[in-house]
Amino acid sequence: MKLNYGKTFLLGFGFFGISVIWGVYNAFVPIFLSDKFGLAPALIGFFMTLDNIAALFIQPPVGAWSDRLRTRWGRRIPFLLVGAPVTAVAFGLIPMAAALPLFVACTSTLLLSAALWRTPVVALMPDITPSKFRSQANGIINFMGGFGTIVALQTGGLLYKMSPSFPFWLGSVLVVIAALVVFLFIKEPKDYEETERQPGMIDSLKEVINDPDKSGLRILLAIFFWFLGFSAVETFFTLYAKNHLGLNEGDGATLLSVLPLFFVLFAIPSGYVAGKIGRKTTISIGLVTITVMLILLYITPASALLTGIAPLPLVGIPLVEGGTRMLTLAGVLLILGGIGWAFININSLPMIVDLTNAARIGTFTGLYYLFSTFSAIIGPNVNGWAVQLTGGDYNIIMIISPVFMLIALVMMLGVKRGEATSSE
Repeated sequence: MKLNYGKTFLLGFGFFGISVIWGVYNAFVPIFLSDKFGLAPALIGFFMTLDNIAALFIQPPVGAWSDRLRTRWGRRIPFLLVGAPVTAVAFGLIPMAAALPLFVACTSTLLLSAALWRTPVVALMPDITPSKFRSQANGIINFMGGFGTIVALQTGGLLYKMSPSFPFWLGSVLVVIAALVVFLFIKEPKDYEETERQPGMIDSLKEVINDPDKSGLRILLAIFFWFLGFSAVETFFTLYAKNHLGLNEGDGATLLSVLPLFFVLFAIPSGYVAGKIGRKTTISIGLVTITVMLILLYITPASALLTGIAPLPLVGIPLVEGGTRMLTLAGVLLILGGIGWAFININSLPMIVDLTNAARIGTFTGLYYLFSTFSAIIGPNVNGWAVQLTGGDYNIIMIISPVFMLIALVMMLGVKRGEATSSE
């Protein structure tokens, strides 16, 4: 049996749509909250965790629900058909909201609808992919997702300068197209592995906690800590670029796009690296890489970070008005971050789903999102307060986040299971 590259790339359009939405949301909603509605950093941090609060309560049980659902379209696709159109409409209305309550209504609708279909769509990958190819397939899926983030940041950065509404409208159109591609071209397997009793999310979590091996618990805790660090950086980067580096909002988003670009470039290779040296080792290398990147961003002066290294079209930034787009030292460090994040993120979900059987993939995908979204709730809040308590020093997030990455590394060192199997 071989990996079906065509089907996997088509499935990646679902993740592409999700990534465009969150790329635009994370880049520009903090700007709206700060400049349009005058919210303080701590309140912005809390607001930017609302998507993760919605996901925390919706995604894990929806994953377990999708394991049990049986329809003519399959067990995952119905969630996409309901959630994606609502997501597209709500997202397109966000920049048009002139009052904060209306803004909150639009974002809340977006968060609830997006949480409904993310886990089932992600669970489709292990549904249609044998264990030994899941890291490679997840690399392809995340290649598409990273491409979506680049579109959000790069194209979104250019469109934002034309009108703050344009990046959001682009996201709405692309998420509808992505959902249609998955619906039309991905056929779910209809022969499901059944068990006498299908354990739910809570029972599965208890099973992981009580397992004497503790590998599952260690992986989930590692996921919790590395997302604790990464989500905070992602949430505040455009404000960091504006306030610490002195860039405008559009150039801040463009600078950040270097990270998902190299995430994309190394998404597929990182799956193959894990196939050679193991998922645990690959993730550990990624954690060390991204820790070094964050520490260097913290200790290097802002003026040095904006030193031009070489011309770089599209994802480079102009150092003077109308000047050539340049790769800066900050961009080089973000390249390292993108490579490290690929090594981490591509191989974590396959480790989780390979702790269980085919009947419970949605449930264990839900556990993955339970820990990642819970950490993404805490991360921006911790860093929002840190920025506020240091008088608006956005650089502080670059020294707090590496601590969480190192804790994640310690957790990974004790993991004994979750590697690919060849039984399928």
